[in-house]
Amino acid sequence: MRASFLLAFPLCAAACGSSNTGGLDAAPGDGGPGSDGTAGDGDAVDEQCGELRATIRDFKADHPDFEGALGNDRGLVTVMLGVDNKPVFAPSGATATVSGAASFDQWYRDTGGVNMTFTIPLVLVEGPPGQFVFEDLSFFPLDGMGWPGEEVSGHNFHFTTELHGTFRYRGGEMFTFTGDDDVFVFVNKRLAIDLGGVHGVQAQTIDFDAMAAALGITVGNVYTLDVFHAERHTTESNFRIQTSIDCLAIP
Repeated sequence: MRASFLLAFPLCAAACGSSNTGGLDAAPGDGGPGSDGTAGDGDAVDEQCGELRATIRDFKADHPDFEGALGNDRGLVTVMLGVDNKPVFAPSGATATVSGAASFDQWYRDTGGVNMTFTIPLVLVEGPPGQFVFEDLSFFPLDGMGWPGEEVSGHNFHFTTELHGTFRYRGGEMFTFTGDDDVFVFVNKRLAIDLGGVHGVQAQTIDFDAMAAALGITVGNVYTLDVFHAERHTTESNFRIQTSIDCLAIP
């Protein structure tokens, strides 16, 4: 079953109320993101700075990867996104918190009878200057929705989050994710943050300049940024993005 839900409030990936309406301000013939994840050589990038749309998939507590073992579980995904722009399960069998590839593949794919899919926007607002933040220390976007009878203490805990954006690498950018549980962030389809596992609040930062070679990025070009998150345990739910990227656009 697939549902669609869009929250109605102002959206801005750069400063709200600013005059930044030029998207990624690419000149004609400038490079855009190529289909192979590298900087492209095609047409101008026409996307506007604005809303980031998150795909949220709701699960039941009896899913084999939810409400199970606790602990860090790094190395769950391969260092490159799959051809369908989804994370690829890396281990050959079960891990401390995941039963295997078949169950993991359901996290970010619409699966009848297993998950329900919703779409919501996330707002990145400026503060402090030059830093764009989304923060929700009680991140329960599907409360009152999804599978009936699954809420605990008034909250719907069992869900995954998927975000896709593009940005122009200008030099000096940082991106920090803080939250629980699993978080995998890919830049140019390469793994840049791995916070796999069922755990309390943890954080990692991408220093784009320091990681430029590993991520295959060059100043001036446009690249993809993909975020995959899972909330798998009924203790708390935190979700915070802070970045100095001045414009994230929907691909």
